[in-house]
Amino acid sequence: MVNSKGAAKGTTKGYNGYKNYAQWNQSLWINNDENLYRKACHLVRVFNREDAASAMLEWLEACEISHTPDGVKWSKTGIRAAIAGL
Repeated sequence: MVNSKGAAKGTTKGYNGYKNYAQWNQSLWINNDENLYRKACHLVRVFNREDAASAMLEWLEACEISHTPDGVKWSKTGIRAAIAGL
């Protein structure tokens, strides 16, 4: 069974395996947009995950990209969740 937030009943994660919609949305974009994915992979190779998430957020801000194309504000927490499996 699935609850109203898209999570399977009895799971600990709240939205499609992520804590919330914002983290899921950021992960969706990072893992499906080639440029974002390549940048994230590069940063994970160079830095630890915490620093890679910070560097990714700084890069997005430098490019004046404050939100995903769906309107979700980029955050270090969301980026860190997105790169956890890279």
